[in-house]
Amino acid sequence: MAEQKKMVEEITSMEEDFAQWYTDIVKKADLIEYSSVKGCMVIRPYGYAVWENIQHILDSRFKATGHENVYMPMFIPESLLQKEKDHVEGFAPEVAWVTHGGSEPLAERLCVRPTSETLFCEHYANIIHSYRDLPKLYNQWCSVVRWEKTTRPFLRSREFLWQEGHTAHATAQEAVEETERMLNVYADFCEEVLCMPVVRGKKTESDKFAGAEDTYAIEALMHDGKALQAGTSHYFGDDFARAFNIQYTDKNNTLQYVHQTSWGMTTRLIGAVIMSHGDNNGLVLPPQIAPIQVVILPIAQHKPGVLDKAYELKERLQGLYRVKVDDSDNSPGWKFSEYEMKGVPLRLEIGPKDMEKNQCVLVRRDTREKYFVSLDNLEEEIERLLSELAASIYNKALENREKRTYICRNIDEINKALSENGDGFVKAMWCGDEACEDAVKEQTGVGSRCIPFAQEELSDVCVCCGKKAKHMVYWGKAY
Repeated sequence: MAEQKKMVEEITSMEEDFAQWYTDIVKKADLIEYSSVKGCMVIRPYGYAVWENIQHILDSRFKATGHENVYMPMFIPESLLQKEKDHVEGFAPEVAWVTHGGSEPLAERLCVRPTSETLFCEHYANIIHSYRDLPKLYNQWCSVVRWEKTTRPFLRSREFLWQEGHTAHATAQEAVEETERMLNVYADFCEEVLCMPVVRGKKTESDKFAGAEDTYAIEALMHDGKALQAGTSHYFGDDFARAFNIQYTDKNNTLQYVHQTSWGMTTRLIGAVIMSHGDNNGLVLPPQIAPIQVVILPIAQHKPGVLDKAYELKERLQGLYRVKVDDSDNSPGWKFSEYEMKGVPLRLEIGPKDMEKNQCVLVRRDTREKYFVSLDNLEEEIERLLSELAASIYNKALENREKRTYICRNIDEINKALSENGDGFVKAMWCGDEACEDAVKEQTGVGSRCIPFAQEELSDVCVCCGKKAKHMVYWGKAY
């Protein structure tokens, strides 16, 4: 007799060990496998399907705002990387270098791209000549390499997938508007598609991107109270243009430097989804990015007509939703656990008794609630339940953020809030002095996350030094 397949393995409780819970999910839900290169991961088909859905939706939103996709080389000559001093200093510790081509030493070292600003700048210097050539609204989908010391799947790996937008504009105003527009594209995507509430704001001077004049970011709060930077958008001014001599002739026949931006989102969004919505049974995927939106499980599938009915329903639904029928010989209990772990939003059960009543059972992944639904209006009920699930997991994530956001007016209040309630966002006033920013982190363990666009005057003095405050800041521990 063949050995029966065991039920899906248990996942470590997030309350017991959050880091192990996360690792269990990425492995047991078949999102990744570790590779022989430390810090690099194999993204398995199910994990890559999540990324493809993210990519498809983001890409359509970029194109709706006038952006075009291009592709730049993987390698950057060292001399090219050195052209913008602040930029190269910011990335130097994380750069991987190619020193040989086959057995021959290279005349010049090549950097494996950690980001592509310098490549885009070189290209723009070659193709931008007149005001008629502007704006240039380019985006690239690729992988980049950053030699991180501490790695974790999706959240921080040595090679990761991302998109990087790089644009060139005639004026500072246009470039700033682009920087803010793309941050809002990111924020709307996170909230509408990933069902993940975010704080929109500006990074402090010490935390901005290497070479940028200003960096804007969206910050999300995970289940465990740690912050995660979900996307960034940078305004470069004309510093890169001057370093790379990117000039154009304006309408008055005068040479001007372009103003540039860049912005990016990565596969860390998958980690954000896991830590925003997952539970002790596995993933809970937002419907728009779920590789399988409805899984059809035939109950007592050996009985006449059951499998035929399951495939008839698949045929009926697959033009509207991503649908799978599991007709394997695993037990129903195993299948329930498997698709819960994989975060499939809706489970559709159909058996002989259901067929007699012209109905099926729909089960929501987030609440496990069962709904007996007439097959006559199946599509409408699926649409309703997917919409309700999306709203529900967004509200749950928002509730977690609100519950874990503490208003503090001095260092003692920060330490008290964190020790009594656990990690979370701290909202506190700041004078703008980097020394105070550093002191808050040193004395409390929370660093500045962003200066939110939605400012509140919690008091008129700095949380650290007591001098006049300039900004309300979100502080927190971060991934």
